[in-house]
Amino acid sequence: MAENQSRPFDHPRFRSWIAVGRACQTMQSALGRALAPLGLKPPHLDVLVNLYRFEGLTQQDLARKLLVGRSNMSMTLPQLEKRGLIARYGDPGDRRVLRLRLTESGRHTAERAMAIQTALIDAVLSPTPSDHCTIIAETMEAMIQRLQEWEKTL
Repeated sequence: MAENQSRPFDHPRFRSWIAVGRACQTMQSALGRALAPLGLKPPHLDVLVNLYRFEGLTQQDLARKLLVGRSNMSMTLPQLEKRGLIARYGDPGDRRVLRLRLTESGRHTAERAMAIQTALIDAVLSPTPSDHCTIIAETMEAMIQRLQEWEKTL
């Protein structure tokens, strides 16, 4: 590389990309440790929160919302079902379709887990002014959109 040529890691966009990735990894790690007393991991929380908000999703709908493959759901859902946190039930309009719902225990666990997540978010972001949080969210949402569009070109 020529001496007057900039290196990728010297560019502000590269620094931003690395910071976003590290923040995501650090957040997932911290959330994982915070959820451990409930016997949950962040992917379990994602499932529980979505079923808390949108009862009756199919496995495919849930995978789409979480931006994961159905195979990921095939691994996670049986764990939660075995613990009695979720249940599958037949769709009255289409016997081929199974829908998902939280059990009473699942609803209680989801509420406890959401309180843990909210406390972590508050602890980390409370020093950040609300308008900065809005800018961060909008920037990340735009990044997600561009990444999804870029992936379509592959």
